Amino acid sequence: MARRFTLLCLAFLCAFSLSAGAAYASDADVQSAKPDGSTKRELPSFKKPKHLDVADIYDAPGDVKLLLGTLQGIVNREQPRIYLIESQEEGKWTWLEDMDVPYTLHPDYWEVFSAYRSEAKGMIVYDPEVPDTINVATTLAGLKNAVVASPELAVKLSKAPYKLKILDDLRGQFDNRIDAYTWQYENLWKQTTHQMLIGLDPDTAIRIPPGLPESFVTIAEEKEQVRDASNRNTYSLDLSSHLGTSAVYLRFDDAFTQDGWGPAVHEVTVKADGTEIAHFIAGTPEEEAYLYDRQNSKFAEGQGGHRFADNGNYFVYKFSPPAGTKSLTAEVDMWNQYKVSAGNIQPPSAEQREPYAYLRDYAVANKAMVFWLDSNVPEQKALFEKIMSDVKPGTPYLGWFSNDVEGEFSSVEIASRYGVYVLAADWFSNLTVFSGTKPNFKLAKTPPRPALENKIYVTYTFTEGDNFQYNQHRMRVMWDDPARGKVPINWTSSPLLYEGAPAILNYYLNTATENDLLIAGPSGAGYFYPGPWPDASFRPFLQQTEQYLKKTGMTIPYVLNRVDGQNIPLTPFKASAYEKDYKAPGLFISYEDNYGIEILGGSMPVSTIRGISTAQDGLKVLQEAKANWDGKSPLFISFGLLAWSMTPSDALALTEQLGTDFKVVRADHYFSLIRESYNLPAAK
Repeated sequence: MARRFTLLCLAFLCAFSLSAGAAYASDADVQSAKPDGSTKRELPSFKKPKHLDVADIYDAPGDVKLLLGTLQGIVNREQPRIYLIESQEEGKWTWLEDMDVPYTLHPDYWEVFSAYRSEAKGMIVYDPEVPDTINVATTLAGLKNAVVASPELAVKLSKAPYKLKILDDLRGQFDNRIDAYTWQYENLWKQTTHQMLIGLDPDTAIRIPPGLPESFVTIAEEKEQVRDASNRNTYSLDLSSHLGTSAVYLRFDDAFTQDGWGPAVHEVTVKADGTEIAHFIAGTPEEEAYLYDRQNSKFAEGQGGHRFADNGNYFVYKFSPPAGTKSLTAEVDMWNQYKVSAGNIQPPSAEQREPYAYLRDYAVANKAMVFWLDSNVPEQKALFEKIMSDVKPGTPYLGWFSNDVEGEFSSVEIASRYGVYVLAADWFSNLTVFSGTKPNFKLAKTPPRPALENKIYVTYTFTEGDNFQYNQHRMRVMWDDPARGKVPINWTSSPLLYEGAPAILNYYLNTATENDLLIAGPSGAGYFYPGPWPDASFRPFLQQTEQYLKKTGMTIPYVLNRVDGQNIPLTPFKASAYEKDYKAPGLFISYEDNYGIEILGGSMPVSTIRGISTAQDGLKVLQEAKANWDGKSPLFISFGLLAWSMTPSDALALTEQLGTDFKVVRADHYFSLIRESYNLPAAK
């Protein structure tokens, strides 16, 4: 229900109100607001950037990043003029230089704020006690042409030389997340654009330097790539050499970061001079008392309950032995690919949070409503569904979801049920700038297809292409690998780069070799599950977005289709729609521990993706395939290469270990060969 707010005052400012009757942007203001919200486009059009003022905020405090991100949205709504350096994964200046737009780099980001401060009508102050007010403040900032400020920055900005007035102060106005978003939905939703939805985590962990903290020493490490818990044991760890301060920290990392089977810890017992000072099982309240930094580790119910951390993730326990302790030992029940380190100097912790600033420019510029709801919490799920039901089928949801994998599966399923597709963009930088660039590429001609032989045909597909930020960051890192072009690779990507970031699409298409083929990431023009999507709007949506696949040359889709977190087959109706409306020559589907070809409807080849995370995994699968192959007819295998752990160099290393019975091909050739082998008509 609508709630009326009490008046708040700062000592140096006048009182104000956030009641439902406050002066928000009118519907007319929203409709006429730039950028262009044409119904013929999936994403809004921004003006072409002519000159950019660049601020490096990579090391800036989180509230400063939030401030400048929201200012960028106000300024770039009219004309893209501010560019923020937020990431350095692909190189700080990589895309800025590739865009070929004149720019001025300002050594002090406050110079950029001062230059454009006059375009902000004021500031919205968020409540640090209720982090979700950062999102409500962002929504208000878009409607009121304001910036979002922390209470500390509000004091600074209210004084000379800035003299910004506070338009709304959210401190003390909400008790919790659902309270904040319910008010936002009831009071602001009708005034925001309905052309898109935006989901952003209001805050994020502070950036932790890579690698072990300087004072930490590795004390135990698994040397083999164990994935089946066969090395489960209770390991004795001597921590005595780390005594001397008030606490000892025990850290668990993945010993083989590329394959995703890191340490799993069930039970920990710590003794000081033989006396037990700590004992807990993962996932219990007792564990919480010692869990100093959970970072991106997860708890799972299996094996009696365990905490695990895969790839570059970790977790840290903190133990405080009595003064004068001479001997400190830990007994740890654990398995898989563990790397255990210890230290006695307090390291930075991902438990420390700061405002999350990515994509704020786009939300503010488009006057979009920003929220962060967990679809696995009933009360939050109800509001999430209410919002989804209020937009038309074919509406994009930009950002991401809470609760990691479980949140992804359930949220994408709910969104699909309402005809909403997802563009993972929560780590995308400067979308208001990239949306103003223009397509400038020429699609390459398809190289000649190899003749069909009795061989094992293999095709490699890099995953994650539905992910806008992957296109901007990780994909560029892999694309610059010197091994790219030496072996055929399918690169899943987003066809909607055509509107959202043409400069990025231009670069990939203009620098692709004959061995590089861009295909559509799950599950076409956006990330959705075909199964839950209503039949009534499914074909119209495919027809509506087919132009993007055609314009970008990404005519082969990789499809994920899940219900209740489980991969399911396509129904005949949905498979037929891909054939008729996307005119797809074939489909990749799922990410499984098996592979295979199915012909749906007698005419549509569907190839199950066999996921691998290392070249060794792929070689083992192919060796087993050859051992079971009769050699009397072609065999077709499609690999999904995990983009976060593999590179073109890995694909090349795998290929170089294959014999003459194997042939690695692009996806278009792969499906053409399947059609010939299965006596199917050629794709139209």
